[in-house]
Amino acid sequence: MRNSKKKCTFAVRIDKNINCYQQFAFGETTICEAEQQCDSVAPSIAEGKQPSMLEVLLHYIWQKGLFLSRPQSTTDGRRVVVLSTGRHNTDAGPDFTDVRLLIDDVEWVGQVEIHLDSSDWYRHHHDTDPAYDHLILHVVRRADRPVFTSQGQPVPQLELQYDESVDYIQRLLQDARLMDSAWATHPCAQRLSDDPSLLTADWKNTLLQRRLTCKQASIERLLAVSHNDWNTAFYISLAHAFGFHINGVPMELLAQATPLAVLHKHRDNLTQLTALLLGQAGLLAVGDTRYNEYLFLRTKFGLTPIDAALWKQGRMRPQTRPSVRIEQLARLIHKHEFLLSCSLDATSPDDLRALFAVTGMGAGSVDSLLINVVAPFLFARHQPDRAVALLTALPAEDNRIIRQWRSLGQPATSAADTQALIHLYVTCCEHGRCLSCSVWSDR
Repeated sequence: MRNSKKKCTFAVRIDKNINCYQQFAFGETTICEAEQQCDSVAPSIAEGKQPSMLEVLLHYIWQKGLFLSRPQSTTDGRRVVVLSTGRHNTDAGPDFTDVRLLIDDVEWVGQVEIHLDSSDWYRHHHDTDPAYDHLILHVVRRADRPVFTSQGQPVPQLELQYDESVDYIQRLLQDARLMDSAWATHPCAQRLSDDPSLLTADWKNTLLQRRLTCKQASIERLLAVSHNDWNTAFYISLAHAFGFHINGVPMELLAQATPLAVLHKHRDNLTQLTALLLGQAGLLAVGDTRYNEYLFLRTKFGLTPIDAALWKQGRMRPQTRPSVRIEQLARLIHKHEFLLSCSLDATSPDDLRALFAVTGMGAGSVDSLLINVVAPFLFARHQPDRAVALLTALPAEDNRIIRQWRSLGQPATSAADTQALIHLYVTCCEHGRCLSCSVWSDR
């Protein structure tokens, strides 16, 4: 797909003279909006075991760019230059996202899957999984056979060239096991563990303000493309939050493809509302009793559904599957027509919890909506004190990033603390920007 700025969710091909790209129409990944990732447990390596080429080691070599000093090429002879190794994905789907590379001087942005052997592609059934149809590269240690997508299209393959000496691999194995741990991702881990007070309350307050400012910038971009319609911006942000960190992007694309004005025309009919959203998500089977209802409404409003392959559904509990989250979103829209104004008028966290509570949603999920949608909109509507007060009143989040900080002795007693620590991680620690952090600069 050349020069695309719209449908480039999985893979984008970009002319070399183009200096910028946009991954999603509204929800492009930026430092300010970096999503939290879920837990990752690397395969363990028995103590004293001779080095073997485990897949986790290949992940580590790719993530750290330990191959960049050597020329790389695809199995069909095309030159590969990696501009960014992307983000390690510990959820279902390809191993790395947001990868940028050149193949014969043509720039591609998208996802990369890593295996020991090409034949692992078939052992893992990627040849029948549409989630792998848009890879920009398949990276392997040994290319023992060509691989094809579920649509029968060949996938470019790279036999990764790196130092395979035994001594070097032995040194890497321990680091590879810890590649997603606090000690690997926080250069100041030892220093902070020895003296947790180095991360001061003033610095956390500054980080929280920066986090909210970044979220405000995202809201302003939504306002710019929605003709300054605050209700539409709130709806799209809410949809993204209902996807949580795994399916946030397809939920946002679903909201873009299904205008709020259309949903409001059928807000009183929960069956039609649910049919519209599930149908637009590509998640209604032909035999579903709501399918014909959706077809009628789709034709009536001239709607186009999003690609069902966007959804991640592996390694998920039943209550977090996209179809369940979409039905919960439908119930919330059915319950309240003017969610934004109701949110702004609420006087306490308990009032907000009651406003957003729908059948099947746990308290933690509701709090997540308040943290990631309501607080940023309060801030964007020039009520920063209310935004901070809300975050201070809400309990601390529990995710991989926060557990890493806690392992380094950093307390987190409220959502205000966790939002500050998340912002520090995604803007500094994750990218090695130590000089931008007071912990490092105060050394």
